[in-house]
Amino acid sequence: MTTSTTIGNNGTTVSQTLLDTMNGTNSTASSTTSTSSTSGTSATDLQNTFLSLLVAQLKNQDPTNPMDSSQMTSQLAQINTVSGISQLNTTLSSLATQMSAGQQSQAALLIGSTVLAPGSSVSVASGKSGSFGVQLANSVNDLQVVVKNSAGTIVNTIDLGKQSAGTIPVGWTPTDSAGNTLPDGTYTISAVGTINGQQATATTLTGATVQSVVMQSNGTPGLVLSNGSTVALTGVAAIL
Repeated sequence: MTTSTTIGNNGTTVSQTLLDTMNGTNSTASSTTSTSSTSGTSATDLQNTFLSLLVAQLKNQDPTNPMDSSQMTSQLAQINTVSGISQLNTTLSSLATQMSAGQQSQAALLIGSTVLAPGSSVSVASGKSGSFGVQLANSVNDLQVVVKNSAGTIVNTIDLGKQSAGTIPVGWTPTDSAGNTLPDGTYTISAVGTINGQQATATTLTGATVQSVVMQSNGTPGLVLSNGSTVALTGVAAIL
């Protein structure tokens, strides 16, 4: 049942529900406000509602026994904070959209270029090998690249010695361990690095030509390579 309260000397009547809402004691109103907030009510709408209630409180309060407005102003300050965060999110979303558009333009410039991207194969044709390399997270005392044929047999081990962290393009004449020219085909490569006798992380890179640019499911541009793979722009380790 809704009750009313007469305040001031002018006989103004204010419902108990409104008074409870202004003083933050109405659990039903609090629940409704919470539900509205989560259901899409904007921070601006909530702010306007609180301002209207605050003005009503100031107009109708008894000067000799004013109502407590501390909860009202506290919640209004919280609404202002939420509004500021909402505006910040909007700005960040706009910035992210602009950055995505810039990445697509950068990716388009790579069409026709040869890049090194994560991969474990290298092609051999007419006595020449395709481009490949290794990416190191840390400097190593020794780095070796193991080359295997289609049967999984090791045909050569390329010793690159001491290397610093970063991307290392590898130039290699395709021969076996005895110096014989390897037949045409696709070979598998793997890298092994050591730091003071302990194995280090080493990622092999395969060279390929960028054929086109596509939009990936996460909204970022992807590079379609001549070897059939698609890599993110951030996955390119080197442009040759």
